[in-house]
Amino acid sequence: MSKKIKPQWQKLINDEQVKPYFVELNQKLSKQRANGDVIFPVQGEVFSAFCYHDIKNIKVVILGQDPYHGDKQAHGLAFSVQPGVKVPPSLVNIYKELVNEYSDFNKPDHGCLTPWAEQGVLLLNTVLTVKQAQAHSHAKLGWETFTDAVIEKIDHESNACVFLLWGAHAQKKGKNINTDKHLVLNGPHPSPLSAYRGFFGCQHFSKANEWLRSKDIPQINWHLPITP
Repeated sequence: MSKKIKPQWQKLINDEQVKPYFVELNQKLSKQRANGDVIFPVQGEVFSAFCYHDIKNIKVVILGQDPYHGDKQAHGLAFSVQPGVKVPPSLVNIYKELVNEYSDFNKPDHGCLTPWAEQGVLLLNTVLTVKQAQAHSHAKLGWETFTDAVIEKIDHESNACVFLLWGAHAQKKGKNINTDKHLVLNGPHPSPLSAYRGFFGCQHFSKANEWLRSKDIPQINWHLPITP
């Protein structure tokens, strides 16, 4: 990972890493790697989401479930894949919803969402690692406690942020968010299994921008370059 973790995030990570739950989490991950298990994303990209903007500059949090579990897919940003990697089904559905909301949205031929991260969108999963070809394999390993701390930190230190919580796992994170100063939008996960249960038509992207505009915060340009 060439980009450095931002200072406020680095402090939070440092503070969490010495706690018993995180020590145990690291031990379990180390043991799995030593046993030959392939874990995604690669070790140097697990915290990539925290390399773009520090806590007070986060405008939108998009919260998913766990990383993609296919080879070369996950790179530390929820729902994103590196250029050259086939766009996964969940992201295909995200693009479909963007077309629904913005008639001039052109679906790119890639799945790289770093332009969103660069604008202050935290692309976060509730769980930050996964075994190859085993979805949800690192659920309840300890990551949920860490991402609780992330959400709590944004809730306390940001003056105004939009939380897009997709899927039941993500929505659990929203129970304690201060809705007097933040906007919380809940919806189904965009996976093919659940997108038709209300993700399509949720208008989360345009609603997020309308709210940011009402707070005099620069909106997110959801459009992506056609080629990376």
